[in-house]
Amino acid sequence: MKKILFLACVLSSFKAFSMEAPKLIGDYNDWSAYTFTEGKNTVCYMASSPKRDEGNYTRRGDIYAVVTHRPAEKSFDVVNFVAGYTLKANAPFTVKIGKETFTKFFTEDDKSWTINDDEDKKLVKAMFRGERMIVEATSNRGTKTKDTYSLKGFAKAYKAINAKCGKK
Repeated sequence: MKKILFLACVLSSFKAFSMEAPKLIGDYNDWSAYTFTEGKNTVCYMASSPKRDEGNYTRRGDIYAVVTHRPAEKSFDVVNFVAGYTLKANAPFTVKIGKETFTKFFTEDDKSWTINDDEDKKLVKAMFRGERMIVEATSNRGTKTKDTYSLKGFAKAYKAINAKCGKK
């Protein structure tokens, strides 16, 4: 029943914003690529869920990482994370890939984004080179979490959204 209600909410939000349901471009190991039309504009994104999520919590919603292209807005490589819980305001949000650590994020509710386009580009570049990505955050209740993502298939999914959204 919960899934049916969730699906109904998602579909109604697509109608409210003149969006069509996302269409799968393809699955690439641990990443999937999608496209949809928002108004008259094409949007492409890729997403993955963590292979392992750790923390002393009893309940947690969906967890995923997303990279989005919106060519009509000249917006590419926008990285965001969904934590599956409300993030604690002003608490550190950290992403580690290999020897690189990224800490320049802002959060709102259960989501986090890098602070600017340059940070997005650095993060995407690191995701290309890395094998895994570790995301550490804190819930508004003070619970610390650690999510480990595989970056296997990242490059192929990225190339797929680039091709679909005309990014060279």
